[in-house]
Amino acid sequence: MRAFLDTNVLLDVLAERMPFYEHSSAVWSLAENGTIEGLVSAFSFTTVFYIVRKWGTADVARDALLALREVFAPAGCDATVINRAIDSELGDFEDAVQYFTAIRAEVDCLLTRDPDDFPRRPAIPVLSPREFLAHLDERYSP
Repeated sequence: MRAFLDTNVLLDVLAERMPFYEHSSAVWSLAENGTIEGLVSAFSFTTVFYIVRKWGTADVARDALLALREVFAPAGCDATVINRAIDSELGDFEDAVQYFTAIRAEVDCLLTRDPDDFPRRPAIPVLSPREFLAHLDERYSP
């Protein structure tokens, strides 16, 4: 299964933001151990660096990037993605870029802490980490 993680899921893990950390961390672990293929927007790397650098040092931010690179494949964002995001009716441009990058990467689902910020009838399933984990439990239970 190929899952695209929104930047907020990554930051929930890196900052141990409660109450989101538990489920987001579990998804990160699934990607880390190869149970799922985790993808993130190439832009997530720059966003993570910027935000983590504000919390700490450049070394801490670089360590976060190294952790991301080890676990997640970057999904590219091109002119088509940007144009679709600009032309979309999504209220938040960053969410639109994430959404259309995920579609372009042909993933099975997009994981975000804020599924309601995405289309009501998405082209791919948009789930919270908690919903995703529940779905996996159902899928693999005897």
